[in-house]
Amino acid sequence: MSKQRPLLEIANVEAVYNRSIVALSGVSLALSEGEILALLGANGAGKTTTLRAASNLLAAERGAIRRGSIRFAGMDVTRARPSDLVRAGLVQVLEGRHCFPSLTVEENLLAGALGRGSSRREAAADLERVYGYFPRLKDKRKTKAGLASGGEQQMTAIGRALMSRPRLLVLDEPSMGLAPLVVQSIFETLKALNRAEKLSILIAEQNAAIALRYADRATVLENGASVLEGAAADLRDREDIRAFYLGGAPAARPVLTSAAA
Repeated sequence: MSKQRPLLEIANVEAVYNRSIVALSGVSLALSEGEILALLGANGAGKTTTLRAASNLLAAERGAIRRGSIRFAGMDVTRARPSDLVRAGLVQVLEGRHCFPSLTVEENLLAGALGRGSSRREAAADLERVYGYFPRLKDKRKTKAGLASGGEQQMTAIGRALMSRPRLLVLDEPSMGLAPLVVQSIFETLKALNRAEKLSILIAEQNAAIALRYADRATVLENGASVLEGAAADLRDREDIRAFYLGGAPAARPVLTSAAA
């Protein structure tokens, strides 16, 4: 029996900004259908650039892929328009809880249905589905998004992405600036979506503790390159990961050996 091809496969990608600033110098990862993969690394390690590359959004930041390949569901991402990737099921939630502040929470959510051309009936059904996962948004549905709390804005951004019915949900630092209880609630909801709907999720996070608690596997980036990958439970038990990312005892920065370690 042939091995199933990953839903998302990034192979030895190198990326630059302004034709000269090297941001990625050898990133590889593979995400299977129905899996949660955490992308870990310190600030500046290349996490956001990797996610932009996966959604073919680098050009908007004067960036480009110089080498390597990215495939999503058999598509060559580098040759696809971002809008086509969304219709194919690759939907990204950008860092910073991007919402339309002058629109209500519900209007923000409905905007997510426009990208896939949903009918009114489909949009209504998807809206109730999102409210089922985020009941707080139903209570705030008539509130302007700009007046919502940071946690509610993050839920709105994720809910808007869910309205596009993604196969792969890509999240950039969803915990940033949020209280621990709010972060835990959001990650529990993501895990529930993954279990109930087999939604594949790629999460870039600096909060390694929460990411490794809910992810199936993780890839660690350093200086724009993949240096380690493995099951989340195994990485939680590694002394070097615990020391540098989880606040363990050793003060020295660990040397992460290789992606195959």
